[in-house]
Amino acid sequence: MSRIGKQPISIPAGVEVKIGASSIEITGPKGRLSTPLCACLNYELQDGSVTISRKDEERFTCAQHGLRRTLLFNCIEGVTRGFSKTLEVIGVGYKVAVKGNTLEFALGYSHPVLVELPEGLGARVEGQKLTLSGSDKQQVGEMAARIRRLREPEPYKGKGIKYETEQIRRKVGKSGKK
Repeated sequence: MSRIGKQPISIPAGVEVKIGASSIEITGPKGRLSTPLCACLNYELQDGSVTISRKDEERFTCAQHGLRRTLLFNCIEGVTRGFSKTLEVIGVGYKVAVKGNTLEFALGYSHPVLVELPEGLGARVEGQKLTLSGSDKQQVGEMAARIRRLREPEPYKGKGIKYETEQIRRKVGKSGKK
């Protein structure tokens, strides 16, 4: 029995939820998102909340129950408060700048690295910290992971791009020859 799937999702004021034939449309102050429906689940909109129930007790249905509830909850959360990820650019000469809809990185390569932000994402730079924000949790996380892959943090000096909450396990270098 899914404990997460059974919980009703309350709809805050200012958010509109429409259950269609193949997807659920969520509109709020921060934008508009949609999530696909699963045919093996029942969706009920009543009294300012959405409830998801199973049609049968198949293994696939049980797996989808909690997943679809979480996806719907993330959409509602995204259009009301939004999501953000903070990255730190660490290293001598490593810099990041926002120029319109483009991020420009200096990461020790012979050229600047330019990254286009998709529509719906915003970026803010404060010193060596880059904060990505948007209403779609998956899009924010994917873009943060792509940026981190430009120069992953290395364990000897700790240089690179890392998440703000990430702990880098440091290694000691080689010892001198005796």
